[in-house]
Amino acid sequence: MKTYLQKRNSGDVFDVFEDFFKPMFYDEQLDSMRTDIKETDKDYQLSIEMPGFKKDEIKVSLDNGYLTVSAEKDEKQEEGKESAKYLRKECRVSCQRSYYVGDQVQEDSVKAKYENGMLQLTVPKEEPKKIAAKSIAIE
Repeated sequence: MKTYLQKRNSGDVFDVFEDFFKPMFYDEQLDSMRTDIKETDKDYQLSIEMPGFKKDEIKVSLDNGYLTVSAEKDEKQEEGKESAKYLRKECRVSCQRSYYVGDQVQEDSVKAKYENGMLQLTVPKEEPKKIAAKSIAIE
């Protein structure tokens, strides 16, 4: 269940206004990048919701075993139209989320595909390390 009312310490005049209308105009960005992770015998498959972004606005990077997905876009403001009076308009949208995939995963082995607002990532599983059996001499 979503929590609609959040306590703010900013003292902004619009906090009361936003809290009143939050159930109708809930900020979905708080729940952005919902992810489903599926495990198969060979890999992990991540399905990440990223509606409203274009493929070139999304970046996927791998660093120290963390797979980081980030997206950022600027929405254009139309000038010259004064029929509506905005009380608040946020034009920059960005989000980021990291997933630990292990430090053995190589960047070129991760596959990514984006269509219809869904980013599909395929991360291969690490090969289990085989430890050779060794005999220990008894004294």
